Amino acid sequence: MTPNPDSSSFVKPLIQYMEQYHPISPVLVALYAKQCTLLTVRKNKHIVSPVDSNAALYFVVSGIVRGFIKDSDKDITTWFCFGNNIVGAIRHPDLQPNHSVEYLQALEDCELIRVPYTLIEYAYANFEEANIVGRKLLALHYYAASERSILARIPNALRRYQKLEESKKIDLNKIPLRYLASYLGMRLETLSRIRSKELNKADKEPVEV
Repeated sequence: MTPNPDSSSFVKPLIQYMEQYHPISPVLVALYAKQCTLLTVRKNKHIVSPVDSNAALYFVVSGIVRGFIKDSDKDITTWFCFGNNIVGAIRHPDLQPNHSVEYLQALEDCELIRVPYTLIEYAYANFEEANIVGRKLLALHYYAASERSILARIPNALRRYQKLEESKKIDLNKIPLRYLASYLGMRLETLSRIRSKELNKADKEPVEV
């Protein structure tokens, strides 16, 4: 994980993302430019793991990030991010310093903006727009988590795959199959069989002219 040279423009993607929900004052923009850090993380490297202090969120400028936990020698994928979004490891809202059980991994070379929790809390306490943006982002992330929870509870493996495909939330062709199988709660062999069956079915469908 390598910090890039600091400049006031590197936070622009993050500010543009937040300003979808509310304008950000120049003073707060300057604060983000001062306290955030631009990072590059190579493919397959960890962004956060349980040995790290879970002290920041990350805005994914480019690349794909996977969240996962470990159960004995098995890792279980919990989510994917394809860029232009904020991600972070599991953190208890009491704000006590801790180490998350969750890992964040770069599935391809990633560029990230690191946003310290100390900055986020200061912004909440001193800038009204930070609270408005934070509330709207929290609602979106809660909705996404609810969708993942529903997907995980569909008992049929084929329907879980079809539901994910229909949602268009994840580019299935960009995710290694072993991670996709883990996310969908099925064996790799089962996922390969389902994908082959679905692709064959698509090939047999008549083409409209």
